[in-house]
Amino acid sequence: MIRVSDPIDMKSLRSLLGTLVVALLTAGCSLEGDYPQSSVAPASDFAQVIHELYVDIFWWTLLILVVVWVVLAYILIRFRARPDSPKPKQIHGHMGLEIAWTIAPAIIVVAITVPTIQTVFSTQPSDPEGALVVDVIGHLYWWEFRYPDTGLITANEVHVPVDRPVSFRLSSDDVIHSFWVPMLGGKRDANPIRVRPEGVDPTYSWIHMTPNQVGTFWGQCAEFCGESHSLMGFRVVVESEEDFAAWQADLAEPVVAPTATAEASADDAEVDADAPDTGDAQETVAPPVQTVAIDPLIEQGRELFHQQTCVACHYIEGTNAQGLIAPNLTLLGRRSTIAAGMLENTIENLEAWIKAPQDIKPGALMPGSAVAGGNWPATNLTDDQVSAIAAYLHSLR
Repeated sequence: MIRVSDPIDMKSLRSLLGTLVVALLTAGCSLEGDYPQSSVAPASDFAQVIHELYVDIFWWTLLILVVVWVVLAYILIRFRARPDSPKPKQIHGHMGLEIAWTIAPAIIVVAITVPTIQTVFSTQPSDPEGALVVDVIGHLYWWEFRYPDTGLITANEVHVPVDRPVSFRLSSDDVIHSFWVPMLGGKRDANPIRVRPEGVDPTYSWIHMTPNQVGTFWGQCAEFCGESHSLMGFRVVVESEEDFAAWQADLAEPVVAPTATAEASADDAEVDADAPDTGDAQETVAPPVQTVAIDPLIEQGRELFHQQTCVACHYIEGTNAQGLIAPNLTLLGRRSTIAAGMLENTIENLEAWIKAPQDIKPGALMPGSAVAGGNWPATNLTDDQVSAIAAYLHSLR
């Protein structure tokens, strides 16, 4: 430690200052790579406004740092102890300095407060024109997304069009969650909807933004909500208007696995009884040949899934699975991840999740093969049955 009262070797001082400069320069460097939850790579107007505020405050902070270091360096050099130097004059107060270090921080606070308030208001438009409204509902420990205009529902992966305003209407089905997509903006609490008097609309939290880059952006619950809070992720897929419309059309189309193979041949041709009698042999009309290849494992999984209590919780468009208390599984095979972003969407990971979800996400309400979950008993599925169900769910594309 260097004390002002001790003699200072100029070589040591230069070495110290050089080390500080190198540390400052290298602190701003980063390794190359992808950072899917970076908050300094804005991909929407909302995130851009926040980023600009961050940059403004950064420069104010840097200015303060430079001033402090310059003054500190001046004091260390100018007033360092020297051999035979007289005792410095004792000062018990300095009105000018006291006024200066009171007014200067006040100016800095104002310089930060004013743009902060302006940013808050700029990110709260009352009703963006032409906005796509998406209901975001937090659950323990997954996210549900609903499109009120079309009635479509998905889980842990929400699709939105690029360059179009999007309004996320936030609520929770249980405890307080927080919706945060660092590269798109946020974060904001998703609060439980309380019982209200008749005729009084519930109060929601809102995030309004216009994504301006195509890509897949990682989101995360940012409010501690239980033991698997850190495992409650999701994806926001920003795509072109055409791709978004195609995705909605696919999601709305019933996804029904075939149950039988229909095959017709020329031997099954029928005689057209209504054809006029020309004396020649009557023309035969053969039905079109239809051949549907079915993977026996997928068919077995389809039958097992729709015979189990799975259908009481999960929803699959076009089937008897109409449950609304667990993630929607329509087009599950197209999703990049499962278990709210925890696992890559592979058959092996689906098997592990179906067999023992609590081993992957503690506190999960889904029952496993040997462990109860929520208010449901264990499924008692064998390993072969788990493999069949996983193959069926992975085929939902």
